[in-house]
Amino acid sequence: MPEGTAETTDIFEIMHTMRAMRRLKPDPVPDELIRKILLAGQAAANGGNTQRWRFLVLKNHPGKKVVQGYYKKLFDEVVGPRYRNSAPPPGSDQQKQLRQMAANQYLTDHYHEAPVWIVACLEGDNPGYSSGASIYPAVENMLLAARALGLGSTLTTRHIGYAKECDEAMGIPPNYHSYAILPIGYPMGRFGPVGRGPLSEVVYLDGWGNPYPGI
Repeated sequence: MPEGTAETTDIFEIMHTMRAMRRLKPDPVPDELIRKILLAGQAAANGGNTQRWRFLVLKNHPGKKVVQGYYKKLFDEVVGPRYRNSAPPPGSDQQKQLRQMAANQYLTDHYHEAPVWIVACLEGDNPGYSSGASIYPAVENMLLAARALGLGSTLTTRHIGYAKECDEAMGIPPNYHSYAILPIGYPMGRFGPVGRGPLSEVVYLDGWGNPYPGI
């Protein structure tokens, strides 16, 4: 897959070049682009079309810095050691793993500086597997829309380790929960092929573990 262009409408190029962009420029993002991203999220599948989602856009909210503090705490305690002590994932290697860790460290330190956050929230007291099915499709749609517009982002959920504290800092009422934060901005790096392992290793046909010939 060739290096992706900044803006594109080819859905397959968008999906296959939607790298996690963890280094973002501080330049403001026009509201008309934010609106396009939000409309893409609102168009997503959700259980029973109940649309129990809410999308909180944060630009200059003081809660961003508070959440960044918890985000960094979890990096220092959990994510950083995991990067240092884990084998590279499929489709990666040690050097790529180290570059990804450095990018993750950068995002951790500058999380609150992303010009736009979109916080994906869902109504209900019991966040879990089935609930996520009604919000994460919207999250993916927004990531794809951002990529199509030449904007960088990445799916972040680390703050959920301190969900109550972070939701309070962002002003989210108790009957809603944040499921993801999308930091959005113009990327410092370039879009390009995502790193994944062989498809044949994760696809089975007519039985767990049965290879799918030709995949």
